[in-house]
Amino acid sequence: MFRYIKLFYLSLDCLSVSHALAMLDFCKIGGYPVYVLCLLLATYLLNQLDRYILAVVILPLTQEIRFGDKSCLPNQTVLPGPESCNNASTEKKCGSLLNSNRTPYCKWDYNGNGWEYQIMAGPIFILIYTFMGFFIGFLADSANRKNLLALSLLFWSLMTFLMGFVTEYWHLLVLRFGQGIGEAGCTPFATSLITDYFPESARGSAMGFYNWGIYIGYSLAFAVGNYITRADILGLGWRFAFLVCGFPGFVLSLLVFISVKEPPHKQGVRDGSSLSLYQQLTPILQPFCSLSLLLLCLAGSVRNAGGYVWAYNAQNYFNLYFPNEDIGRWLSWIPLVGGSFGVVFGGFISDRVVRKRGLTARIWVLVVSQILAAPFLIGVLILPPPYCFLLLIPANIIGEMWVGVALAILVELVPSAVRTSSVAFYLFIITNIGGNAPLLVPLLAKLYNLRIALLLLYPGTYVAASLLFLLTFCVTQTGYWKMSSEESTPLLQESSQDSQEKHKKST
Repeated sequence: MFRYIKLFYLSLDCLSVSHALAMLDFCKIGGYPVYVLCLLLATYLLNQLDRYILAVVILPLTQEIRFGDKSCLPNQTVLPGPESCNNASTEKKCGSLLNSNRTPYCKWDYNGNGWEYQIMAGPIFILIYTFMGFFIGFLADSANRKNLLALSLLFWSLMTFLMGFVTEYWHLLVLRFGQGIGEAGCTPFATSLITDYFPESARGSAMGFYNWGIYIGYSLAFAVGNYITRADILGLGWRFAFLVCGFPGFVLSLLVFISVKEPPHKQGVRDGSSLSLYQQLTPILQPFCSLSLLLLCLAGSVRNAGGYVWAYNAQNYFNLYFPNEDIGRWLSWIPLVGGSFGVVFGGFISDRVVRKRGLTARIWVLVVSQILAAPFLIGVLILPPPYCFLLLIPANIIGEMWVGVALAILVELVPSAVRTSSVAFYLFIITNIGGNAPLLVPLLAKLYNLRIALLLLYPGTYVAASLLFLLTFCVTQTGYWKMSSEESTPLLQESSQDSQEKHKKST
């Protein structure tokens, strides 16, 4: 996987001839692989859209289904008053706030926060998603991947669609659990198909294109969740948002099933029938016993926690502190632009640093980027609109640099034979730990308030991760850093040699 991600970074560097050659290879592949890639991008987009739409519509959903915490909220049907509703900490105080017409302009109602919501955002989805994804990864080498991908897409889309009809909290729990089962099959099968459809010189560009689905889907969730709910189509409100998100998956799953051909495995089918589970897992788990990898996993988990906390509580935060702000106007594009630039920029910078300072210098990219992003995030949680939204742009560009860089460091610390499996296990660890971090939000919000809770768990985790990445650097400098000769050679060695020869001839 690292080779694919690094190839993506290389292909985006227009200053290098070898990168231009990689893009040329991508263009020469033909129309059908690119068509398949577009279907896979759309699949990943729906994966992220369906995952996060719950977080965007959670306020009207909880007020209708009636679960979670209550607080003092603005009553949008009456004239506002001079004091902010969230300053009232009790129901009595909330009801006593009057506007100029001597009418209560606040209401004591469900606010979308609380244990019930965070359990849906964290454990119910994350645990089954990561466990299923880890074992599904073993199927990607032998199963009919496009059929299983189509089935997974159909299943999670159905779960999302049915969320538009829930009437009880436990209905949401069951459907959210089903979402996790279905979405676990997306990336393992999709990335395996990309591996076989695209040659190595163009695979990085294809993987980068596919991974844009993360930011497109997440941003689209804010647009759909806010504007579809506000439109109140057929009087369904937030329910129609789930229908809109779920229905396209039915059509797309049919397209994947009918039009995508199952390519032959370029790397062969793994035959593990003669090996026990212990024998198969030992080579994968053994590298993670080193202190350097353990620290990298810990740092990645802490940083991932901040991302999950914000992703599932951003809408709640702005609903509570800036209830009259058009959230969809900003968050429907800022994560897309900032996140996409951040991932690309991180790879670009880390590759430049490595050429001058060596491979361990990648860790300094992680250390510096996270500590630089933290002040912007503090401003996001302190300043009013539009400044809080504008600060999210540099925060995302700088803060999201860590994603590909951390994977690059990981595969430079493990034997080449277990790279892909090590990446899967690393993601399993950081997703399980980081994905359950939202459970800390209601605890801290009760002790302080939501803003303080997010300050501790959003920019706070960036600072903590930066310190842990720094500790990882110190450990690697003491002899834990290992790199084989294979990792020290360029991934596009042939292309770089060709470009050098052409350069010599031209001079």
